[in-house]
Parts: sequence; structure tokens; C-alpha cells
Amino acid sequence: MDELVAAGCFRTLVPRSHGGVELDLPVQMQVLEELARADASVAWTVMIGSEGPVLFRMLPRTSFDALYAAGPDVIMAGSANPTGTATPVEGGYRVTGQWAFASGCQHAHWFVGHCMVDDGREPPVRMMVLPPSDVEIKDTWSVSGLCGTGSHDVVVNGAFVPDENSFVVFGSEPSVDVAPLRIPELTRAAIQIASVTIGVVRGALDEILALALDKTPTFTEEPLVSNPLFQNQFGEAETQLRAARMVLRGEVDIAWAKAQAGSPFTPEDRAHVRGTTIWVAKTAAAVVDAAYQAGGSSSLYTSNPLQRRLRDAHALTQHFVMKADTFTKVGAVLAGQEVDLTLF
Repeated sequence: MDELVAAGCFRTLVPRSHGGVELDLPVQMQVLEELARADASVAWTVMIGSEGPVLFRMLPRTSFDALYAAGPDVIMAGSANPTGTATPVEGGYRVTGQWAFASGCQHAHWFVGHCMVDDGREPPVRMMVLPPSDVEIKDTWSVSGLCGTGSHDVVVNGAFVPDENSFVVFGSEPSVDVAPLRIPELTRAAIQIASVTIGVVRGALDEILALALDKTPTFTEEPLVSNPLFQNQFGEAETQLRAARMVLRGEVDIAWAKAQAGSPFTPEDRAHVRGTTIWVAKTAAAVVDAAYQAGGSSSLYTSNPLQRRLRDAHALTQHFVMKADTFTKVGAVLAGQEVDLTLF
């Protein structure tokens, strides 16, 4: 984590006015790919931890400034699932709840927790921003994939959150406006997750090629790399990776051009991104499956990174942003039907 902070990984979306770099979306995609090529959990932790400005921009400007007063390397953790309760009190809210999947929580400087506000107001949900001193981490992250993300549950018991440290996620006017933050939240999330999956595939193909150069399968005399079936499978896998990366890059370039111009993202724009990213994640998982299978019994060992690539690739497809039934909403939008775009 110290090395990732020193490299600037957590300041990529922070405005230059606050010491950040406002990284272009295509370059951010490359950063996540390269990190995931090394390890998916590293990429995921950076992806989540650096997302603070995307949410914090919905705070009043004075609150945003305060969060970055000590510098741009601010790491965020938390959850968008509204599993907390916020009771209005004088000057703010009294917050209680438990949230799952708080990736990077052991290193976070600030936590966010989505809460149901229990006084009947509309919208009935608000995001609360809390310091680590108000948060208990429960060791729940015993999982098959993305094991290194530390996505434990976090618990808050009756903490006070002032009004100025809470906000409505969808529909609020941002207090900070720079190009990297103009991309709709779930559009950005889908692009980022797909970028991580591309990196996982690149790493898996690097690893199966290294194994194939060194491994001589049982009852054969030549290395695996000389086997025509392996060559066929490897050629197809490389082509699938390039195709997935190119179609994702096309959507990224379109999204970035719109963000730079300050143009609104139409329902069709969002549908194209969401459909593409789900296809990319699904394709990536299939390519990693092929790499794992090509490794034969060697892939079974915990010392072989291919088994981790397999688990990580499928963990990525389980995220709610990547769920397959999103294609239904994509199809409805592209067919001209009325669709609720709140979570799209």
C-alpha cells in the first residue's frame, strides 16, 4: 500500500486544484490493466480506494476541500448498498448499520455508508461519510476470488455524521466539476471493472505461455508450446483478448470525449457501455478458463498463479455492475422502451 500511494495510484481522480492529476480515462484504464496483470486484488483495491472524488464531489465544496486538505492521497472504502439507518438529529444524523464488501477498508482514510433515512423524506437514502474512528471492521472476507482486497464488513453503532458530511448520490449537483468526474457513476464503474478483467486475462496468458515453454506433458517428449492444439488455443485466446480490449477502448474513447466536452450521456451511450463491459468480462472469464485448462494438472497447485487468475476472473463477473440481466435493460433502451436509468 505504501508503494501504491507513493506511485500516485490513489490521486488519479483527484482534481489538480487539490494536488491530484485528473487522469484521462484511457490512461486510467491502462493503469488498472497493468495492475491487474500483476494481481487483480491490487487493481481492485486501487480502483475502489481512488474513487473518493467521484462520490465526495456531491458534498458541499467546503467538505470536499476539508477531506483533501492534508493532500490528495485519500483512500476511500465503503458500500453503496443502503444497509444502514440514519436518524435525523440536530445538526446531522445518528448512523447505525453494517455494510458488506468494503474493499480496502483496513487502509481507508474515510468510509462511505449508504443509509435509509428513517423520517419519511424523499429520496429516502443518503450517503454518510465517516472517519475510521467511527467504524469497526468485521473479519468476514473468506472468499474464493479477489482474496487480497480485504473486502470485509464494516459496522457503525450510533455515530454522529454532520449534515455537511452527507449527500444524495443520484441527482445531486456536484460541487466539483472536472472532466474525469463527469462520467456517470455506474458507467465509470463498468469501464473500470472491465479494465481489470482485461489485465487479468493478459496476466493469465503471460503465465500459460511461460508454463508451456517449460512444461513437458506426461508421455511426451516436446514442450507444451510445440503442441498444435496448444498453439491453436493460444492463438484464439490472444485474438479474443485483443478484440475485447479494442471494443472496450472504443467505448472508453467515446466516453472520454463526451466528458471532456461536458456533453450529457444519453441512455444509448450508457447502454452501449454497459453492454460492452458485460461482454468483455464474460469473454475475459472464458479466456482465463481456457488458459487454466491448457495448464493441465499444473494449474491445480496453489503455487501456480493460473488458479488465482481463474478465481479472480469469475469473482469479477459476480459484481452487480456486471450481472447478466443488465443486457435486458440494454436491449430495452436500444429498442426505444422507457427505462429507469437511476441504477444504469
